[in-house]
Amino acid sequence: MYTISGTNLVILIIALLFVLAVIIGTIILQIHLSKKENKWLGLILPALSLLLSLSVLLGFLLFTPVTGSISTMVDGEIVTETFHYRADLSTVIIRATMLFLLMNIPTAVNLIIYAACRSKQRAKRALDKMSVQDL
Repeated sequence: MYTISGTNLVILIIALLFVLAVIIGTIILQIHLSKKENKWLGLILPALSLLLSLSVLLGFLLFTPVTGSISTMVDGEIVTETFHYRADLSTVIIRATMLFLLMNIPTAVNLIIYAACRSKQRAKRALDKMSVQDL
């Protein structure tokens, strides 16, 4: 069983607080950008998040090992063993889909924030327009 020492616990807490601060800061930035008049500003963070997820997916697909070799020394001679890794196409598709969905959780959260902020702005503009017409 692994125990956490006092120093490691402090480092873990600091790391968790840093990750939490980054998440909260990103949410606040997304809300701020979504409330701007220019509708494209609110789509910056979702686009960056989507590009990051696509790059991770591409890395997964490109760097999944297909062949490899292991060299060992036996009795003073180098012996090379080549192995072939063949994953089923269905397994690769399932793993890639799950990775893509997992990596796009921040994209979905940012788009939900964007949609909520924009709908509030549209409702406010409609109310302002009605009040101007009433005058």
